[in-house]
Amino acid sequence: MWNMTKTIYLAGGCFWGVQAYFKLLKGVESTQVGYANGTTAFPTYEDLKSGKADHAETVKVDYDPDIISLQDLIGHYLRFVDPYAIDRQGHDVGHQYRAGIYYTDLLDAVDIEVYLSERLGKGHHIELAMMRNFFPAEAYHQDYLDKNPGGYCHVDLNLVKPNERKKP
Repeated sequence: MWNMTKTIYLAGGCFWGVQAYFKLLKGVESTQVGYANGTTAFPTYEDLKSGKADHAETVKVDYDPDIISLQDLIGHYLRFVDPYAIDRQGHDVGHQYRAGIYYTDLLDAVDIEVYLSERLGKGHHIELAMMRNFFPAEAYHQDYLDKNPGGYCHVDLNLVKPNERKKP
């Protein structure tokens, strides 16, 4: 049986911590931070900060569904995302910090919608949408917390239990 990697895009505030969190999980094969579902091409971090671009700070997560399911990934996401916050997560405020799950497979959209409605009901502010565009962030943002271990982010990496972590 050959490996069939799947991809989901997760926006949960500052993408540094979201990336660092998902990189720890068994079954996650790769991650990349970037800017998703905005209306301009090739935005920069400065464009988002200044309001010239309306993308969400997002992490592309490539995963092996034989090791970790989409539902498990969304469960992890809900450990650190405030699903009721609008345009903010932790101390980060602005439209680029909105919570969002962006899919490329319509069957994933159905699974995610059912999962969220069963756990959150109505009234959450997680944007669930088809991935329209994704632009990789600048190189210094990639694996930022690995390069800058003291860097700030609202995501608590200790929420990943030892049995869920990749072996070092």
